[in-house]
Amino acid sequence: MLIVAATAAEIDLLLAAVTQRSSPDGPLRRCSRGGHDVDVLTTGVGMVATAAWSSRILALHDYDLALNLGVCGTFDPSIPAGAVVQVISEELPEMGAEADDAFLTLNDLKLLARGDFPFRDGRLMNAAPPTVAALQDLPRVRGITVNTVHGRDSSIAAVRQQCDPQVETMEGAAFMYACLIRGTPFAEIRAVSNVVEKRNRAAWKLAEAIGNLNAAALGIIDQA
Repeated sequence: MLIVAATAAEIDLLLAAVTQRSSPDGPLRRCSRGGHDVDVLTTGVGMVATAAWSSRILALHDYDLALNLGVCGTFDPSIPAGAVVQVISEELPEMGAEADDAFLTLNDLKLLARGDFPFRDGRLMNAAPPTVAALQDLPRVRGITVNTVHGRDSSIAAVRQQCDPQVETMEGAAFMYACLIRGTPFAEIRAVSNVVEKRNRAAWKLAEAIGNLNAAALGIIDQA
């Protein structure tokens, strides 16, 4: 299986719990755990790095399962900081054009039809997540992927109206897109580190989120 994360810091406990089988090949570590071969790819932060590295590695190797691991912010007050969720749909709310005070999506601009592969009704979807009990137990949420995380009341209100997201990340859609075009079974697993609000780093629960994320990921690996 393939583990994809933006940074090693988000998966440090997982890295300590796997056995490295060879020297790292750039950002790819060839590891194992139990009876599983586990490749671990750290792409760097953001959509561009994640899309490029995920596509390259998926083109070079075949995997039975790919997991994207990381932290996220939540728009949904019912999802507490520290919670681990499975993101089953992604949107790209920044892709489009400004028209005075309005925003036009790629669909509005007729540059992309809502059903053009790999999109479904304008979203990237994980229609059939892998049937692993530890994965199926996680709450399923809607996500957006952004280049700039939201931290201003006006932009938060605008993206809520545009997409009605529950969580946001900087990499999820890029990973999902790469897996969909390759046909690799996948899941995007995120742990909530903070509420999406005016930037307040003091309120983040990053250590708790990372701990819970790694525990959930190891459970999925062991059951896969």
